Amino acid sequence: MSSAAAEVVRLLTVRGETLAVAESLTGGLVAAELTAVPGASKAFRGSVTAYATELKRDVLGVDPDLLAARGAVDAQVAAQMAAGARRTLGADWGIATTGVAGPEPQDGQPVGTVFVAVDGPPGADRGSARGGKVEALRLNGDRAEIRMESVRSVLALLLKGLASEQTGNESAQDTERNGGF
Repeated sequence: MSSAAAEVVRLLTVRGETLAVAESLTGGLVAAELTAVPGASKAFRGSVTAYATELKRDVLGVDPDLLAARGAVDAQVAAQMAAGARRTLGADWGIATTGVAGPEPQDGQPVGTVFVAVDGPPGADRGSARGGKVEALRLNGDRAEIRMESVRSVLALLLKGLASEQTGNESAQDTERNGGF
């Protein structure tokens, strides 16, 4: 269990919010990190490991034209996976990983190309009109190292999103907790 996963679970639990995960190259490692945290069931709704491209389309609702044009290793695909996980699993937040862990390139992308994404509650402002953020990574290392760094990176991106929303809504949340006064 990582300290980032523990902090994600703590923040979501305190806020009464939930999280869903969509994973490709990480193959369930993000969900495993989160569920290793005691009390994760208060915040973690579930995950979809959409390793096959057609599952990204059919289960997560990723645009088939986007997949046909760019392949599964793409920033917009990651964003749509995060939004699809949030929507499909009924969570406040969705996160996603897609990329190439190796040993061979995929969809014309070299090994180490990774996209991680966060999709937050409607109206959340994290750099886009849709309440989402994507980070492009170029990672070095072997397959295991690339996968573990992808897990760390998507959790860090979520923590940034949670922190930026906390800063913007702190006074409103305090008022709610104090009975509206």
